[in-house]
Amino acid sequence: MIAVNEMSADDRKRAYTRDMLFAGAMVAVGLAMFGLSVIQLRAQHPQMAQATPPLRSTPGADSKPSPAAEPATSGTRPSDVPPEPARPGADAQKAGAEPALPPAPAEKMAPPIKDK
Repeated sequence: MIAVNEMSADDRKRAYTRDMLFAGAMVAVGLAMFGLSVIQLRAQHPQMAQATPPLRSTPGADSKPSPAAEPATSGTRPSDVPPEPARPGADAQKAGAEPALPPAPAEKMAPPIKDK
């Protein structure tokens, strides 16, 4: 036997309304809990915790020598050296140029599929 839901249209409408009211109540309770949590956090902890503690001076830092200054860079790329390909051409390889990258792995070959 097949179970058939023989609810009338009026019963289905009533069930839908009840489900929507329940869902709305759950959303309202969740928002109220969120609001109460935020109020409690602001009342008890006015300053939020930092991820890292603030920086403090090392004891005896006054007597230590200062670190060397960073070397100044122009921030521009040198233009006198042209870019080179990772794999030199055949002529360059004959002349003795080494490829910058190792050779690619060989393709894996499977035996041919037999027709039935």
